[in-house]
Amino acid sequence: MTVPDQHFVNGNPLQGPFEQHLQQAVFGLGCFWGAERFFWQTTGVFSTAAGYAGGKTAEPDYQAVCSGQTGHAEVVQVIFDPATINYAELLKVFWESHDPTQGDRQGNDIGTQYRSVIYTIDKTQNEAAMQSLAAYQTELTAAGCGQITTAVAPLDTFYYAEDYHQQYLAKNPGGYCGLGGTGVTCA
Repeated sequence: MTVPDQHFVNGNPLQGPFEQHLQQAVFGLGCFWGAERFFWQTTGVFSTAAGYAGGKTAEPDYQAVCSGQTGHAEVVQVIFDPATINYAELLKVFWESHDPTQGDRQGNDIGTQYRSVIYTIDKTQNEAAMQSLAAYQTELTAAGCGQITTAVAPLDTFYYAEDYHQQYLAKNPGGYCGLGGTGVTCA
């Protein structure tokens, strides 16, 4: 996949290698257009990229992912500076930016590629993700919401999406975004 050299919004590199102090997180919360925008607007995030992860097909493209045959989810790679924002704060953005109780959909976007998922880089991220899932479920239950369907799994490979998907909503300000949170705050 041909990937742009620079982030359309902030001009930072879209691909590594990144400086050693930066860390990676990968989240799927529905269509990657709106998901990416939530993260690039977050202080401490160095770069974001739309992509695919969690499936069985190497080098997937958008058409294949939308067929439901690859097993991949639309995801966002978040490169962040832990001196400015920590992983727990990124998890808060994740939980509050979508409805994690909808299974394979977000709003009008329906299909396995729109599932809610956290792909972890290491054991520390996995533990933090599982703890935040349990804590947010408590908050959702208290608010009368359903059960979280979000999967937490180790990241195998992140595949960059096509160039036109990168920072799509910055390039197309009137573009569609079906993401909406539950209105429940993640403590």
